[in-house]
Amino acid sequence: MPFFFFNPMYMLFVAPAIILMIWAQSRVKRSYGRAMQIPAPLSGAAAARHILDQAGCHNVGIEEVGGFLSDHYDPSHKVLRLSHEVYNSRSMAAVGIAAHEAGHAMQDAQNYGPLVVRNIAVPAAQFGPTAFMILFIIGMIFSNPTLMWLGIFAYCGLLFFQLVNLPVEFDASNRAKAVLSDLNIVDQEGALAVRDVLNAAGWTYVAATLQTLLTVLYYVMMLMGGRRD
Repeated sequence: MPFFFFNPMYMLFVAPAIILMIWAQSRVKRSYGRAMQIPAPLSGAAAARHILDQAGCHNVGIEEVGGFLSDHYDPSHKVLRLSHEVYNSRSMAAVGIAAHEAGHAMQDAQNYGPLVVRNIAVPAAQFGPTAFMILFIIGMIFSNPTLMWLGIFAYCGLLFFQLVNLPVEFDASNRAKAVLSDLNIVDQEGALAVRDVLNAAGWTYVAATLQTLLTVLYYVMMLMGGRRD
């Protein structure tokens, strides 16, 4: 998190992203709650297994994990990890989320380009923000613009990851919508519910990317302004 997070000017600069994130998270909760009330013929785990088997991904395992909406695909261990509600629930929300994660496994099996790039960029996303804070603070203390620019460059690692992640997430959702209908796991009403959940989740990724982009622009403008002064 940027160390100027509570700076009023910074908050004003990234306000569009914050507003978008609040709206997206609210939409996720609403759509998820509605879709949980619509029954599905399979549990999330069973739907994921069926989808993976039909796609030839027999080597991909499925595990139940704790946490709310902690669902993810682990490419290093070839495992789908589904939260308790998604794993066990026979609802459209569960099969939609499970199918989305199965979509990531299918991407992995097909060496989907953006997923390959995203996986390579994980270290930059993990360590970039920390390196940014260290370099930028030291640069400010010693009035060294070079260190501050290096910090911004490090933070761009997170931005790069998030930009590449957008097509990965949208493609996984599109795969999920298509395969659930193709395998007759969802009917017309269920397809609409799944679409609403996955589209809402997609907006959270857009909002996070926008906030990172605006953060980078904020610090670039701050440095450029300081140089002109």
